[in-house]
Amino acid sequence: MKAIVNVYLKEGVLDPQGKAVHHALGSLGFNNVTDVRIGKQIVLQLNETDKAKAMKELKEMAETLLANTVIEDYDIEIVE
Repeated sequence: MKAIVNVYLKEGVLDPQGKAVHHALGSLGFNNVTDVRIGKQIVLQLNETDKAKAMKELKEMAETLLANTVIEDYDIEIVE
């Protein structure tokens, strides 16, 4: 089973990388972009066939290691 965990800064947390990319896009003429937030994507291959068990384990992974839940949120997607 394949899973994707997207980790990104919470709303209200300063994202200097996102601001730099936003500024650069504007400089290149891409003026319709109103905001940019930078995150990370973790792709995991799991040896599990039960989606519920996999999701429970993925949440534990995200809470324990993959995301700093004080300043980051995360989304989990199982893509099989």
